[in-house]
Parts: sequence; C-alpha cells; structure tokens
Amino acid sequence: MDRDAPDWDDEFVDRVGDRLFTSYDLTKNARVDGERFTLRAELRMERYKQFFHPALSYGHHESAEHLFVRRVDRTSVAELERLVAFGHDLADRWIEPSEEHFSTEFTFALVVETAKIDPAVREFVADFRDRTLLKRGYYGHYEINLVVVAPEVEELSASTNADIADAFRFWEPDDAEREGVIGRLADRLPGR
Repeated sequence: MDRDAPDWDDEFVDRVGDRLFTSYDLTKNARVDGERFTLRAELRMERYKQFFHPALSYGHHESAEHLFVRRVDRTSVAELERLVAFGHDLADRWIEPSEEHFSTEFTFALVVETAKIDPAVREFVADFRDRTLLKRGYYGHYEINLVVVAPEVEELSASTNADIADAFRFWEPDDAEREGVIGRLADRLPGR
C-alpha cells in the first residue's frame, strides 16, 4: 500500500505525523465528540497463533492504540484530568468487551507553546498511570496515557507507559541511530 502522510501547517506536528504514518492511520484536524485535535492517529493489531494452517488458529487477541494530539498555549493539571475523563468516556463507548479484546490505549499529547512545562503538570504527567481491567481482566484492559511536550525548549513529560512519546522527542536520536549493545560495551573499554 503506497500512501502519503498528511501535511500539517505546524512543522512540529508534521514531523510527528511523518514518524507515525507508516504504522498508524492519521487524521488531520480531527473532531471527536466535540473535542478538536490537530492530529489523531489510530493503530489496530490482531494477533493469533496457528497450528500448521491458518484454519487451525487459536489465541485471537485484538489491540488498539488511539493518539490524540493538540497544540495549546499552556496546559494545567485540571485540563489533563478533563482529558483523562474524556478517555474513560471514549473507552466506555468504543471498546466492545469480549474474550478477544486484549488491550486498548488512549494517549493524549499536548504540545505547549510556553517556554517550559509547568512543574505541577510535569509531576502529574510523570506520576500518572491509569489502567482499567475489563471484567477483572477477562476481557482485557484499557489504558490512558499522557504526554506534554514543549518543543521550543526540548522538554517532554510522559506517563510511564506512553511508549509513543518517543515520536515527539526530536532532540534525541532515534533507536535506529543509537548504538547497539556491542557499541556501548566498546565505549566502556579503557583507551577508547
């Protein structure tokens, strides 16, 4: 499938979109239940095991990730709490509890214009963790993650399980650019 990433007027969001478009379905200027987002990304995965032939398959599991990105002048803990409540509302309506549902992640990323991320916001986001089991885990779980990034000062705060935060961190090298285990070990040798 040959497709192009949408283009955003916002250079930072455009670069994030370029990092995500090969794996995620991207929507530009999305509106979800009255909330506006500069970028919305969705990823759906289905996993299963098979025995000799696809007709003999078992262990079907479905996972989904939803990313909502918004550029704002500044943010507050109250705004982040409102987005978390919005995430729980979406989970109630979007997730069909079943034995095949394994996990769904909702990540809200705010790109702030301010010079620095407010310390209270940084602490709230870094300490934030919200995982909800569906029918005691029998129907999987859903998780809400938060990311706040101030690209002008190269500062980012993310929830512990917000793996997608790396897509917003342009001031650090990609995993592909990082040295492997052997390179890191060689750097520790004397005389190097």
